[in-house]
Amino acid sequence: MAIIFPLSEGEFTIGHDKVFHPFNPLKDELNDRPTGSLLVEIQPFLVVTENDIILLDTGLGFDENDGTLQIHHNIRNCGYTPEQVTKVLLSHLHKDHSGGAIHQNSSGIMRTSFPNAVYYIYRQEANDALQKGFPSYILEDIEPLLQSGQVHFLDGEQGDIDGYIKFWHSGGHCPGHIVYLIEDNSSKIFFGGDEAPQLKQMKIRYVAKYDYDGKKAMQLREQYAAIGKNEGWQFAFYHDVAKPLAIL
Repeated sequence: MAIIFPLSEGEFTIGHDKVFHPFNPLKDELNDRPTGSLLVEIQPFLVVTENDIILLDTGLGFDENDGTLQIHHNIRNCGYTPEQVTKVLLSHLHKDHSGGAIHQNSSGIMRTSFPNAVYYIYRQEANDALQKGFPSYILEDIEPLLQSGQVHFLDGEQGDIDGYIKFWHSGGHCPGHIVYLIEDNSSKIFFGGDEAPQLKQMKIRYVAKYDYDGKKAMQLREQYAAIGKNEGWQFAFYHDVAKPLAIL
């Protein structure tokens, strides 16, 4: 049975500038932020299966005060090391989901953050990222990742990885978005990236302005919720400030 660890990077607000501003709920007021700002968690997940140590998205790529990459620090706190990660499953390449995929070492050279992992990226999303660039995509991070030799490009509308990880091209949040279902023995872990970002969005009809196709993303959430409830999926919510994991 798979074990899943939320790797919280904290709460942030994001507005029309698409900049992530740290938010401390003990002292900050959401009403003080610009109108329309969203309050979100940034939360990759570490999934330990029978055969792999898997990372679901890679966070913002911020450093701790001592210069340690935050996601490395969080993984070590779970009892594992970045070198043990064997698969990095990326839902898409927006900066808050892929920022920790690569980092600058002490010599100033950009290196992958998980040297022994295969990074799984949907090919259309990689092409879109290179074409569209800033502010949603940070090419200074994405280009070295794509050139690292560690990337396995995914194609087609659906497929599987090593027979136990399924992926679907969903395309609601951005045209190249994909979602994953990890089936390890009795575990079924669903990661919907920004198309299933929070528990509350699985329960209400909600068209988000930040989605490429808001209506499609809403319909996908309804589908995920219905199938997941029927099949007992454990949902991993990347942006939920209160409930990172839930079975509907």
